[in-house]
Amino acid sequence: MDFSNRIKNWYNINKRDLPWRKTKDPYKVWVSEIILQQTRVDQGLDYYLRFLVRFPDVATLAKASEEDVLMIWKGLGYYSRARNMHFTAREVVAKHKGRFPSDFVSLLDLKGIGNYTAAAISSICGNESRPVVDGNVIRVFSRLFGFHEPVGSTQSNKLVYAKANELIPAKDPGDFNQAVMEFGATQCKPVNPACNECIFRSSCYAYKNDLVDKLPVKKKEIVRRTRFLNYLYIPFPEKGLILYKRTGNDIWENLWELPLYETSEPITIEEMTQSAIWQDLLTNSNARVERTIDFKHVLTHQLIKARFFIVSYESLILAEPDLKRWIIDNPLKSGLPVPRLTERFLQECGCIG
Repeated sequence: MDFSNRIKNWYNINKRDLPWRKTKDPYKVWVSEIILQQTRVDQGLDYYLRFLVRFPDVATLAKASEEDVLMIWKGLGYYSRARNMHFTAREVVAKHKGRFPSDFVSLLDLKGIGNYTAAAISSICGNESRPVVDGNVIRVFSRLFGFHEPVGSTQSNKLVYAKANELIPAKDPGDFNQAVMEFGATQCKPVNPACNECIFRSSCYAYKNDLVDKLPVKKKEIVRRTRFLNYLYIPFPEKGLILYKRTGNDIWENLWELPLYETSEPITIEEMTQSAIWQDLLTNSNARVERTIDFKHVLTHQLIKARFFIVSYESLILAEPDLKRWIIDNPLKSGLPVPRLTERFLQECGCIG
């Protein structure tokens, strides 16, 4: 089976028309690879286009503020990707004179770039025969060649990498890598793969042994930690909202959100009015909780159960905000980066215009 030529011929006929496939610019390919981590192509496409309009080259990205970068990223999740990109852009300007590298070794030395991303960029832009291994590649090779090791295991990664390294050609290795990933994304899909139209059907181990729905062997389910986040929504007719900037090594670092009280279990209105954050902000007022609104927000390793406490009052004396707080008219129209959870609440509940 001449796998390399067959998969590349299939790719040339069937590949989707995507903008990052029309460039050999390592900066633009890097942007696409980082955005598409943990993100579907249909969702990531608009972000990719907006990102390059705002930051067309690495120098522009390096000069931007972190808030500018996070604002463009807003809603995409996994914000550490955006922070790493900003850091890396500055590193490229400082260490590589503003020229984004395209060789595997130099790429690996940059923050936020691992073996997969370095292999993708160096094969596409530097013509290096470096195989990429992602979920699509693992699925295609596990089914085609009969690999039974669980996805994500060291042995599975080694087997798939060795097979990809054996098959990747010296000529146009970037097209080979993209072809295998595209085949997994559109043909050899996780559910309902198009086996009847598959160019490898006659030689596919999984198809011949009726194991298409069994391979690749699934990894163990992710155990998510449940967190209870309790927010105060305190509207000010003349000033807007009070927000905090998240700090520390936690989710949504450096994004802005409503005053937060995190607990180990759900709390009542009475418990909120007795909390330290209520006393800190509203101790000299006749404020009360008018109602609560609950949201669930699922992250890869966390389940967020959020309760928003809607505060009303006849008169209000707000404790003087410290440097961690900021009052703004409308965060959704201001360009201020906020977590998707905060954005959902503000949009769906119609609390602001």
